Amino acid sequence: MSDSTSASENEILTFDVDEADAGKRLDAYIAEKEDRHSRSRLKSLIKEGQVSIARPDQPERTILEPNQRVNVGDRITLTLPPPEDPTPVGEDIPLEVIYEDDELIVINKPAGLVVHPAAGNWTGTLVNALIHHCGDSLSGIGGVKRPGIVHRLDKETSGLLVVAKTDAAHKGLSDQFADHGRSGPLVRAYQALVWGQLKSKKGTIDTQIGRSQHNRLKQKVLKNGGRQAITHYRVLEEFASEGEVLASLVECRLETGRTHQIRVHMAHIGHPLIGDPEYGQGFKSKLNKLPDTLARHIEKRKRQALHAGLLGFAHPITGETMTFLSEMPKDLQNVMKALKKMSN
Repeated sequence: MSDSTSASENEILTFDVDEADAGKRLDAYIAEKEDRHSRSRLKSLIKEGQVSIARPDQPERTILEPNQRVNVGDRITLTLPPPEDPTPVGEDIPLEVIYEDDELIVINKPAGLVVHPAAGNWTGTLVNALIHHCGDSLSGIGGVKRPGIVHRLDKETSGLLVVAKTDAAHKGLSDQFADHGRSGPLVRAYQALVWGQLKSKKGTIDTQIGRSQHNRLKQKVLKNGGRQAITHYRVLEEFASEGEVLASLVECRLETGRTHQIRVHMAHIGHPLIGDPEYGQGFKSKLNKLPDTLARHIEKRKRQALHAGLLGFAHPITGETMTFLSEMPKDLQNVMKALKKMSN
């Protein structure tokens, strides 16, 4: 049985599994019932958290694995997002270009700028700015929505980002990011202001990270499933008031590149990023211990204190090792100054 309704511009389809279909893979089953979309597209929707299963003896839960087997009595709900907007066009958005040649461009991305178009952000993105800046030279191998993009930063994370301008550069950079620097010079280091005092001055966080079943927009550490995520960290500075360390400046180096990895990992060990609206909610009481001016600034800014300050890689064409540094932006520098003043 199939039912279709509309909610918030999404199309919602439901299917009830009968005996004839029991045991089939989830993606194969949905592909048989919903023939307007390819199986690969439906597989992507499953991985994006757009499919859930309710069973008579279990509450509804989001399914992220296309190879999940369906059973008799399962009610499957598929959410189809509205059709995407046309190919993004160039927009005259200012860019801070750190380096550029015929093959690639390195940008110092400000907080608040989305990297590529997606639901709710079809314009005003870094991709729109790059299309205007680079014109026809921008690589399209990453797809029309993500031309030249080989890695990304969260909207409210600032810092260094490299973009390919040719297909050859895109392949070379993509291979390096897929290898995570294990056999080459790729390095990514972030400066993070976190709550509290870390027990160890340096260490490695090695977990599995996957999408939260309770909120598909958030990631979480999982005991089973997910993808391996490794973050190396070291404490650079601590900020205390009346003998209590309220915040720490931490350098985080990525060995993998999962969505929200640093934010999830630091929250997992009990030290979420200052200002993080999604993973630091439980630390709002810490604001009460800060000077009023600083506390108001953090609350008003509503952005995680995270900056991609170091990016190194091999030039995908020449093989030359390239290293770029970026200072913390003024908003985070102001937080740092206030923390240091508090500590004196």
